[in-house]
Amino acid sequence: MKMRGTTIIAIKRNGMVTVAGDGQVTFDVTIMKHGARKVRRLYHNKVIVGFAGTTADAFTLFDRFDQKLDQYNGNLLRAAVELTKDWRTDRVLRHLEALMIAVSRDHFLLISGNGDVIESDDEVMAIGSGAPYALAAARALVRFSELSATEIAVESVRIASEICIYTNDNITVEELEIDND
Repeated sequence: MKMRGTTIIAIKRNGMVTVAGDGQVTFDVTIMKHGARKVRRLYHNKVIVGFAGTTADAFTLFDRFDQKLDQYNGNLLRAAVELTKDWRTDRVLRHLEALMIAVSRDHFLLISGNGDVIESDDEVMAIGSGAPYALAAARALVRFSELSATEIAVESVRIASEICIYTNDNITVEELEIDND
């Protein structure tokens, strides 16, 4: 699934997990908004979700995912699996073209409407049109710097914004402290 119009990245490092996203909303070849919030906190601020897709799809999925988190008492993995089941079978949801990154203290997931619930191997994940650029930048910064998760996430989106025409450098960041592994 090709997502145009955003860059979302998640980094887990040194007791922190950070999700960052750009703020550009693009309609066809026109930039409609510079400061959209594509990264949000859900379930009593214990889960951070980043979204790539249309605005209407984002609101629908954020709401549905928050309901699943409530239903499963904040169990991110279970809520993600149940959301993807609905996403694949519900007549309205199955037409949504989107990807989500969802993180908590315990899980680090990419969620899609194809039924995918994927955990990262290297604790770096990105979605959206600028994802390849941000992911490459983040992996290099993780390997060759001592920067924090937040610094890496912000710099990775900034680098993507210099390459991807659907990404800007108006960056939203959300962080969670986690136990060190």
